[in-house]
Amino acid sequence: MPIIGSRGGPSVRPAAAAHLSDADVERLGQELDALRDRIIASRGAKDAAYIRRVIKVQRTLELAGRATLLFSRKRSALIAGTAMLSIAKILENMEIGHNVLHGQWDWMRDPDIHSTTWEWDFVTPAAAWKHTHNDLHHTWTNVIGKDKDVGYSTLRMSEDQPWQPHNILNPVINLVLAPFFEWGIAIYDLELEAWQEGEKSTEAVKGDLKSLGRKILHQATKDYVATPGAAALFGSGKEALIGTFVANAIRNVWAHSVIFCGHFPDGVDVFTEEMIEGETRGDWYIRQMLGSGNISGSKLMHLMTGNLSHQIEHHCFPDLPSNRYGEVAVEVREICRRYGLPYTTGPLPRQVYQAWAKVFRLALPPRAKRLSKPALNQTPPSVRRSSPLPMVAHGL
Repeated sequence: MPIIGSRGGPSVRPAAAAHLSDADVERLGQELDALRDRIIASRGAKDAAYIRRVIKVQRTLELAGRATLLFSRKRSALIAGTAMLSIAKILENMEIGHNVLHGQWDWMRDPDIHSTTWEWDFVTPAAAWKHTHNDLHHTWTNVIGKDKDVGYSTLRMSEDQPWQPHNILNPVINLVLAPFFEWGIAIYDLELEAWQEGEKSTEAVKGDLKSLGRKILHQATKDYVATPGAAALFGSGKEALIGTFVANAIRNVWAHSVIFCGHFPDGVDVFTEEMIEGETRGDWYIRQMLGSGNISGSKLMHLMTGNLSHQIEHHCFPDLPSNRYGEVAVEVREICRRYGLPYTTGPLPRQVYQAWAKVFRLALPPRAKRLSKPALNQTPPSVRRSSPLPMVAHGL
């Protein structure tokens, strides 16, 4: 939970929000709070039926995909089985697992669809991911030095991150990361950088490694032992092994693309720690909106992205049911228009291109800026604001 002020504002606001007064930001926060409260009050049987239906479809596709791979010596069965398993894995990770682990469906009080009991079809354990993603990333969205998701401690994804010689390998690292994304996230969730800096104990790392080892064993047994082993009885063991591997790779590339589109396309801002000192709830909302990007498209595309195509709305309201983001997006976009704030969105191909272009561009060292002699002697004016003592706000 972020520490935010009840009145005032940060000492420095992002450039895109610099025109807003403290009163403007307070009203904006109140509008978004009211929108969230309205959706929460309207949750009900229709929403519960939605998530149960998606889970049923996902499990049917997974079962059908694995069953079809038993006969994958036939090319048609290999293609069909791999396709069904790929879609099932995407649905489980994106629309189900990610959102269940955010607590979006905890209000149902269903122990089988709850953030404390769900373990997803991903190498990284749910508990580890909830800490780095829910607790850290969603709290400190795009704050350089606090949000390690900006580059995942590996890639340089912002000009505000100092260039290091290894950054020249940005494109190669990202190319390898995409098909093995779940493994990259699993390593990232160990928080080895925090351990190296003395912020995480060796005992905690050992515990995380044990949890990761158990999860790897579970995933490997399911995908690379059980399914190929059963298929071997029908002479399709090798093909089934290939099918499950390809299904995981397809899911990983898709998840990587969606997440990069939501965080790294053109128009998405990053922030300094100075910008969150004295941050109010309205300022927190603004940071979520400026630090995220949406993907435009059809209802099917929104489903397959886990509604992370509504990344702006998800970052503003991470605990709202994902099936409601479409209706919320209409109002959030209108609020951005009225308050003069950018609303970054675009089709998937364009967003993917922009994210990858940034990977290549930031792999190179920054060019030295030439300043005229008068400019060298000038001190740029700073925009400072008085801010109150921070207070803990109610849950975000």
